[in-house]
Amino acid sequence: MNELLTTVLSGAMMLALVLGLSCIVMSFLSDKSGAEAIKERIEYGFFGVSGLAITALLAFASA
Repeated sequence: MNELLTTVLSGAMMLALVLGLSCIVMSFLSDKSGAEAIKERIEYGFFGVSGLAITALLAFASA
């Protein structure tokens, strides 16, 4: 049972890491301008930081 929990936590941790990093990269690659660009960058940045925070919490839980 412990191996299953470790596997699920590792999978969720990798998913959160990839989604967090991809959102951060997408915030820098925005081609919009003006207020729409700022809004998009803030949204992607928030989701990216949230993904990295979830990754850290899952890493702590699996340790």
